[in-house]
Amino acid sequence: MAASHTDSHPAHTELTSISLDDLIVAIRAGGVDAQLAEGGAAAGGVDARLAASGTTEQAAVRGMTVDSREVQPGNLFVCKGAAFRPAFLASAIERGACAYLCPNDAALLEQLELVAPGAPHIVASDVRRAMALVAPVVYQHPEQALDIVGITGTKGKSTVAYMLRSILLAAGETPSVLGSIETDDGIEHYESHNTTPEAPELWRHLWNSVKSGRRHMVMEVSSQGLKYDRVLGVPLSLGVFLNIGRDHISGVEHPTFEDYFASKLRIFDQCETAVVNIDAEHAPRVLSAAEKARRLVTTSGQGANDATFAALNARSTGLELTFEVVDRLDPAHPQTHAIALGMAGLFNVDNALAAIACARLLGVGYDAISRGLAHVRVPGRMEIVATPDQHVIAIVDYAHNELSFETLFSSVKREYPGRRIIALFGAPGGKAQERREALPRVAGKYADLIIYTEEDPAHERVEDICAELSAHTPTGVEHEVICDREEAVAHALDVARTGTDDAVVLLLAKGDETRQHRGDEYPEVESDLSIAKRLLAS
Repeated sequence: MAASHTDSHPAHTELTSISLDDLIVAIRAGGVDAQLAEGGAAAGGVDARLAASGTTEQAAVRGMTVDSREVQPGNLFVCKGAAFRPAFLASAIERGACAYLCPNDAALLEQLELVAPGAPHIVASDVRRAMALVAPVVYQHPEQALDIVGITGTKGKSTVAYMLRSILLAAGETPSVLGSIETDDGIEHYESHNTTPEAPELWRHLWNSVKSGRRHMVMEVSSQGLKYDRVLGVPLSLGVFLNIGRDHISGVEHPTFEDYFASKLRIFDQCETAVVNIDAEHAPRVLSAAEKARRLVTTSGQGANDATFAALNARSTGLELTFEVVDRLDPAHPQTHAIALGMAGLFNVDNALAAIACARLLGVGYDAISRGLAHVRVPGRMEIVATPDQHVIAIVDYAHNELSFETLFSSVKREYPGRRIIALFGAPGGKAQERREALPRVAGKYADLIIYTEEDPAHERVEDICAELSAHTPTGVEHEVICDREEAVAHALDVARTGTDDAVVLLLAKGDETRQHRGDEYPEVESDLSIAKRLLAS
């Protein structure tokens, strides 16, 4: 086992109160300057034990949040972010926040005092790090009772997470999952908006996992989560590095590829065992960074003889995969096992190897591994819906960046030879600007028809995003713009059904998501998967 937890869980079932003094100690121990203050008293830089709401007792914190809409009585509210407004603090206090954490900004402190006069608060030189240092204390260190698996990479994070979950379920364990598809901690279960949430939310999910009796947390770790200290202090039993490619390069994310790559490599700063795909681009640099971990385990979908886990004889039927895994976890006694993977895409051999490596390191045997992978379903990843005569095969997949597009399209070309390829996708608003050039370029090498449509436009116009995509479409590649996504999916499927040639329709980037990010809202929509099932499977 890679675990450090014991078989017993903490006896408590509810959070106990934590004093602000204790939180100050935790923040300072993490190397962040902080002081406890009331109103403008922080300017002197002297600690003060202050009364809350006119009493003589210091505020006692029970839980914390960065979202004023989610405040519960006794919470510590964190004032942070470019979108923060003092009115959020006023709302938090009304809902029962007992104190707040804020940056050491004189102008902001003055505004906060006006909306929450006399409220005790912690002033920190680095609020992001401070809240990450405070969160495990507030939530009573749930990491001590959990095996936490962190998975990073430009593509494949969700797939590996769900493969590992399926294996653990087959082994009789119910793990928590935290990632871009859903959040499930045994108490809360909902469709995710962020891959890696802010530290207070993340630690709440770890606490919920322990409270619900779970022993494993399988979580995707984004580059933003690593760069901005959302996972600071989270000890990973296993840190998995799948691959690296260009993505999330923009003024609001990573200014350069180097910044993106360096952020991803930070996962090795906090893992016990590193699991690395040695076939990935830039593998030597990844392996060098992985030396920070106490143990290194490697995988190779290309069958490398020096990999701890290697795949041989991979085959695809277009509906599922088979391969043999060579397990050298005990170098003196290597094992070989046949694996049937219940999903398509030859590239998923790499993902399956990562999940197998994690499972073996967690003490799971090959009987559960085989059963888990044979029946795995990853929501919105390589989900296939076909007409009864298979004239049209629709593949719903979350591919949304240059690396995942190249991998998916090249695999589809090999696995479905001779079929017409129709691709439908868009690009998100306000981030990842490079995709608007890269995605049409990659898709244009393989697709016979591209349909551009809505994909979480946020505060941009769908028409403008699609116009950029169209402008970067290679000359001679047929393409259309249909801004309404549900209409666009129906049109793509209709074009395929009425055509004389057998076709593959790739419905990309949204998977089975049922919400679109429009402005500040997330209205419900019919998912690509639901539409495909409704229109094709009859």
